[in-house]
Amino acid sequence: MVLAAAVCAAALAALTAVPAQAHPRPRWDVKDTGISDVRFRGLAAVSRHTAWVAGTGGTVLRTTDGGDTWRDVSPPDAGGLEFRDIEAFDARRAVALTIGEGEASRVYRTDDGGATWTESFRNTDARAFYDCLTFFDPRHGLAMSDPVDGKFRILSTSDGGRSWKVLPDAGMPAAQTGEAGFAASGQCLVSAGPRDVWLATGGAAHARVLHSADRGLTWTAADAPIPAGDPARGVFALAFRDRAHGLAVGGDYRPEQASPRAAARTGDAGRTWRPADRPPPAYRSGVAWLPHSRTAALAVGPTGTDLTTDGGRTWRTVDTGSYDTVDCTPDLGCWAAGEQGRVARLER
Repeated sequence: MVLAAAVCAAALAALTAVPAQAHPRPRWDVKDTGISDVRFRGLAAVSRHTAWVAGTGGTVLRTTDGGDTWRDVSPPDAGGLEFRDIEAFDARRAVALTIGEGEASRVYRTDDGGATWTESFRNTDARAFYDCLTFFDPRHGLAMSDPVDGKFRILSTSDGGRSWKVLPDAGMPAAQTGEAGFAASGQCLVSAGPRDVWLATGGAAHARVLHSADRGLTWTAADAPIPAGDPARGVFALAFRDRAHGLAVGGDYRPEQASPRAAARTGDAGRTWRPADRPPPAYRSGVAWLPHSRTAALAVGPTGTDLTTDGGRTWRTVDTGSYDTVDCTPDLGCWAAGEQGRVARLER
């Protein structure tokens, strides 16, 4: 274990400790999933060897050998649904979210590597539309819906996703007109530590990040310097390396529209956000901190992957492949997934 940690630290140092112009270029090693007609926006990286992806057509895949082979572990009754988020605790236990209005929003859980699934939640409120979920630990988690009666709706579990309840909304600030979350990468709701959680928004006059320090009971809202003012614009993804330091990425998801100021950073748990001095050049839908680093992170989107080595102040493009979401593990197992069945693992 000590040797493995040393190897990981050395690999990370090789990427982040030299001047930007001398950095070795991170390289996505594309894995053959055997599927080309599915878009994977849900991704749960467990290790360099184990990862889960979830996407259109009710599809869920799992690998336990670093992506050399993939097993189709899709729930049998989910063919007409769209998975947009999946959270995995290990190679056997995972919780996945489908999105849509009314009963299209559902949560499934497996305890046997996807051999069987249990539908643990089905939305019965036609006004609700669930976008993302997150877990603080293997028992406690939240899911979020676009506003209902003027406030974002929060769903809570304390038994690992086996059962869910809607939290009271007394501690939730009022939503702006047109405000919503983006079910683009499973990263519009993220957590760090045992109680802190953040929610990303767009579509309204101002993009915002909402923060709760008590597992979703009370929230505060802060404006983010990422352009909004249109249903296609806002903050699409968040990543926190601890309860203070976070990154936000987004922009305008329409290919023909520019996305200036597509990234921001915070050092005070999201109370204030600062725009990147040199942001990614286009819309980005996913972001993840590189493990064991205080300054390095990846952002992905349909037009490429960007790397920061200074905590989100500046970004540079390191790959031009299309990915929607990215996730990293403590053993440097960074994975990305996206359209046309694309899944890749980061190599250096």
